[in-house]
Amino acid sequence: MYGGIKDGEGGGLYFSRDFAPQMENIPTYDALPPVEGMPAGCAWGVFDKPGEPKDVYGTLNHLTPAVVAAAGAEVRDGVSISLNWPLTALNHIPMPGRRKTVHQVRTLAELGMTKGAGLDDELEFNTQASSQWDSFVHWAHQATGASYNGFRATVDNVGASTDAPTVDKITVEEVEQVAAAQGVEFRPGDVLLVRTGVTEVWEAPSQQDMAKVMRGTISGLHGAVETVRWLWDRRFAAVVCDNNAVEAIPPVKEDGSVAAMEEMVIHPHCLGLLGMPLGELWDLRKLSEHCAKTGRYSFLLTSAPLNAAGLVGSPPNALAIF
Repeated sequence: MYGGIKDGEGGGLYFSRDFAPQMENIPTYDALPPVEGMPAGCAWGVFDKPGEPKDVYGTLNHLTPAVVAAAGAEVRDGVSISLNWPLTALNHIPMPGRRKTVHQVRTLAELGMTKGAGLDDELEFNTQASSQWDSFVHWAHQATGASYNGFRATVDNVGASTDAPTVDKITVEEVEQVAAAQGVEFRPGDVLLVRTGVTEVWEAPSQQDMAKVMRGTISGLHGAVETVRWLWDRRFAAVVCDNNAVEAIPPVKEDGSVAAMEEMVIHPHCLGLLGMPLGELWDLRKLSEHCAKTGRYSFLLTSAPLNAAGLVGSPPNALAIF
């Protein structure tokens, strides 16, 4: 998986090299050095090391041994919560261009393997159809077609919405206010999780909900450069949401008019320019309930993406452990 697993490495975020560059030397967003042919706010080369191949980890470099050790100290109660939505969760929602998940159980006899009693699974799914990590090549910087650190990949062709947006855009100020109310102090290497309730709505959508889905109106983080700047300067390792784009959809221009999907801000900036992984459609309901019950809003987050080289996305196989 680009941005998470190198070819030949084991499942999950496995780091086999010195993974602790001088984090104090990482520039702020506004001080990022210019990259030829790219807009301001491009972090290509920031995490590169002399004499080594181009960096493919991006902001995952913030997950230093010290950060991981500190996260381990969050485990005190022995409680683990799955953050993975079922692979079939969106089978009842029209998803043009993306296949529904198909799960077949086959007997070993019908497969011609043995006469003994036994079963195999056969599973076909799109990695974007449920809880997922987006790798850096899932959505490129649209003007150049380039992905993080100059890699290139094919980009989805998504149409524009023409309906007026009726969607909640979560601003940086609101995130800061919620964090303060929850007693959360952001630290470098944190993974930010934001719950909007979208997955819960989609599990049993009303007619009004379905109409919004078909119009492409989804709540999320405010898709603006100020949001991207804040995410970088806070030194988050990744950003996760329970909607399907992290940012609010449809995108909205500065004048308030509806923009095309190709004009999203967080996707091209975080994935393509900064190398910051995005998680989408994570199941955060039970996690939210546990946090509210215990008053604890920080925890150890583990994630083991599929061990398949070159993936554009992957189920996160994520757990929150308290």
